[in-house]
Amino acid sequence: MSLEDASLDIVPGELLAVVGENGAGKSSLMNVLYGLYHPDAGTFLMDGKPVRLKSPRDAIARGIGMVHQHFMLVPTLTVAENVVLGREPTKRGLLDLDRACDEVAATAKRFGFQLDPRARVDTLTVGSQQKVEIVKALHRGAQVLILDEPTAVLTPQESDELAQVMRGLVQQGRTVVLISHKLKEVLGVADRVAVMRRGRTVAEVRASETTVSALASLMVGEGSRGAALTGVPVTAGPSGSDTVAAGAGTASTRSDEGTAPSGPIVLDAKDLRAKGDNGRPALQGVSLTVHAGEIVGIAGVDGNGQRELAEVLTGLRALDGGEGTLLGGPLADLTPARAKARGVGHVPEDRLARAVVKAMSVEENVALGRHRQPPFARGPWVDFKGRRERTNQLLTTYDVRPPDPTMALQAMSGGNQQKVVVARELDADPKLLVVVQPTRGLDIGAVAQVHARLREAKARGAGVVMVSLDLEEVLALSDRVYVLYEGRVTGHFPRKDLDERELGRRMLGAESDHG
Repeated sequence: MSLEDASLDIVPGELLAVVGENGAGKSSLMNVLYGLYHPDAGTFLMDGKPVRLKSPRDAIARGIGMVHQHFMLVPTLTVAENVVLGREPTKRGLLDLDRACDEVAATAKRFGFQLDPRARVDTLTVGSQQKVEIVKALHRGAQVLILDEPTAVLTPQESDELAQVMRGLVQQGRTVVLISHKLKEVLGVADRVAVMRRGRTVAEVRASETTVSALASLMVGEGSRGAALTGVPVTAGPSGSDTVAAGAGTASTRSDEGTAPSGPIVLDAKDLRAKGDNGRPALQGVSLTVHAGEIVGIAGVDGNGQRELAEVLTGLRALDGGEGTLLGGPLADLTPARAKARGVGHVPEDRLARAVVKAMSVEENVALGRHRQPPFARGPWVDFKGRRERTNQLLTTYDVRPPDPTMALQAMSGGNQQKVVVARELDADPKLLVVVQPTRGLDIGAVAQVHARLREAKARGAGVVMVSLDLEEVLALSDRVYVLYEGRVTGHFPRKDLDERELGRRMLGAESDHG
């Protein structure tokens, strides 16, 4: 998304949140501030003086640090080695590891972080890895710290801890710029909120003087608010403030409390075992069932077997043990082609690696997997008119921007690419839908639309397996929830027993008393 007359004032010693729909320009603006993008026009002032940042190195030198949504760490290096990378203290021309560890430990202690400088990064939890990224920026002198969707992969407990870290940094005089789609979270920590829409900054408000529904209205614009938030009721929050229900990244009410699944079983898996990419056990005896007409949530801290489970259920990863049936056939011999033939739909975590061909057009990507079937083909020939019409329908239904079926998919924002994938998979009317992080990076309106479509798939009789790192999403949609920790089920909760804090405890390894 291009920027069009975007403006932002960053004040020392405050926590500024930047919100907006996908494609609003949030990431583009932050990348300008961090020196990754160069503006075509406009001015960038620091301390009242014009500045041109040629690269992130220039931004870091001027006290600007950024923690990206996808961490930039080297997993096989230690905490200290990652923090000092590129600025290593040396002794006789070699890395002085003892000095590096001492320096990093001092930085961590100064800002209240509990980190072992000698621990390898790949042994740390996701929350601890995020702390390493923050310490790395602070160690390099960051006075302004930009955090891009920092709680997307954290448990509720880790999110609370991060909120304390952010407020602590502000109290020490640092400035934190927070990009988040979770409006309730934003209002809980921010001093000020900047709202962007279509490349422009349209509003700046004090967090204490606004509500979730007011921010949502500013994000989508008064004229489009009804369309973007269809199916997203605004309800009174616990303290009288407004919250947007069902997928706005806030607390939401749940309906159909406690109803037991009554449809036929579409997935029955027992004692599933599989290895990860590193050759180590990733699934260690997972058992689960899914009925037609229900949404089963899979919760867990990232890296505890969720991705491998989804790949087993879609034929992308072979089983090492266990048994089960999926849509009338055995799990043991499942391949992606057989899964699709049985009626399995898949929205993978990594769309660029698993779901799309980014150099192809939007309409070509929509036809992937069904390119020999109507309306995408007529006999052995491509039905260009049918493909174009169906793609246009989906782009309109899912509010994909820009709604151009001929555009190369790689020219779209990540959020709009995700909309295309979700639209294609749901349009195939699957009998079992496996979705992994279906709304990660989507804005409030798009989240509501995707959630509505998942509920529609459930109402049509599809079984849905939803892997999500966002517990609010799990709570809003799931009829039952399985919690994974280190490849094992540590909890199985029916809807009536769903509790965010309890799920968070199970995600950290506590055994469950349920199911």
